Amino acid sequence: MDKILKAVPLEDYKLEIITSSGISGIFDVKPYLGGSAFHELKNADYFRLVKSAHYGIRWPNGQDFSSDTIINDIQGSCLESKCA
Repeated sequence: MDKILKAVPLEDYKLEIITSSGISGIFDVKPYLGGSAFHELKNADYFRLVKSAHYGIRWPNGQDFSSDTIINDIQGSCLESKCA
């Protein structure tokens, strides 16, 4: 499992991600915001409090995503948009 080295908040509930294996891309959190566990992330100020947490990312009140989820999303998005 990759470590998340960097998670930078961007506009529109997206995060710029860099992993320990060199995978990088944009992780779109919007599809997850409908779940009750993630409702606080809709607050833009709170969303910007994201931190890398070894094998994932997390926010102060415990919301988190594993690096596997993030990488699968990034790679799937890249395939759909035919990234180089």
